[in-house]
Amino acid sequence: MEIEILKSKIHRSVITEANLNYIGSLTLDEALMDAANLIEYEKVQVVNVNNGSRIETYLIKGKRGSGVCCLNGPAARQGAVGDIVIILSYASMDFQEARKFKPWLVFPGEGNKL
Repeated sequence: MEIEILKSKIHRSVITEANLNYIGSLTLDEALMDAANLIEYEKVQVVNVNNGSRIETYLIKGKRGSGVCCLNGPAARQGAVGDIVIILSYASMDFQEARKFKPWLVFPGEGNKL
């Protein structure tokens, strides 16, 4: 049996931009992506702590060390600059493997820095 399990979590990143006129995605600082073991175009869930919205989109690499966390396209309607979000990624794996698996957890500091 395979189940879905949390693979990666960036807890309480701050939205730095919202760009309605861009093709849909989430632009994220490449350093945060690396720390959370996330790759470009990976599907993620973005949970907005301020307004309760939950969306699914994909990642685009932002400039390393920039702290960028930008909602693009329709996702830009789901949050405002300064909102706090949790970024989640899941993986499918065998039940027994999942019991031993430990996700990558990242807790950014001020300015979305590691």
